[in-house]
Amino acid sequence: MLESPEHILYLKKKKYDKALILFFQIAIIFIFLISWELLSHFKIINTFLSSSPSEVVKTIISLLNDKSLFSHITITLYETFISFIITSIIGFLIAILMWFFPRFSKTIDPYLTILNALPKVALGPLIIIWVGASTNSIIFMALLISVFITIINIYNGFNSTNENYIKLLKSLNASKICIFLKVVMPSNIKNLISTMKINISMTLIGVIMGELLVSKRGLGYLIMYGSQVFNINLVITSVFILGIIAYLMYKLITIIENKYNKNNQ
Repeated sequence: MLESPEHILYLKKKKYDKALILFFQIAIIFIFLISWELLSHFKIINTFLSSSPSEVVKTIISLLNDKSLFSHITITLYETFISFIITSIIGFLIAILMWFFPRFSKTIDPYLTILNALPKVALGPLIIIWVGASTNSIIFMALLISVFITIINIYNGFNSTNENYIKLLKSLNASKICIFLKVVMPSNIKNLISTMKINISMTLIGVIMGELLVSKRGLGYLIMYGSQVFNINLVITSVFILGIIAYLMYKLITIIENKYNKNNQ
């Protein structure tokens, strides 16, 4: 099938825009890093408090040489993945129950709002007492931080389904399960993927908070240890690695989202 000149021009413009945005994104990072390095080199900023890109690179090399870097990254990724899976399953199931049973939804809705607003870090000492100073407490902290917002987002997506489609199936005496499977779920795939983006970032935050409290391994532990011994290079390096991990996780879900959108055009 031959494409029209207008469509070809549109595709070229779209590719150009994507390339231009990517260029600016990379340029911002390079400008920031070069400025940071120059300010550190000429002692305009205090390197004891802010480190520098060259020191971050040296710290990464040092962690690679003593073979501890991948161990810490692996632990954090494992805890994040487990927390993400558990949170997604719990959030999805509770959101389904809320949609199927409106009274249940109205009963727990204020509690979800309150629990989502609670400062979870303040519950850290209680979590350690309840669950113990172990990986379980880190996963539990991640669940507390991410599960409530996951439930709320998925449930709101279910409720925003086009009412006309639901009324049409109801007029045909379709069961609530049929309506959910035929209308609500297909209409909410995009919302579920968007919720995954939020969920993965919130889960990672929860894991780091948990590691700050109880762990002796992981990137959160490196941040805490670096703070305790006033090693700002270790702290900044750990935060830098976390930023890369968060970006890669976000990018992975974005690729899934783009593939879904492409297949459903």
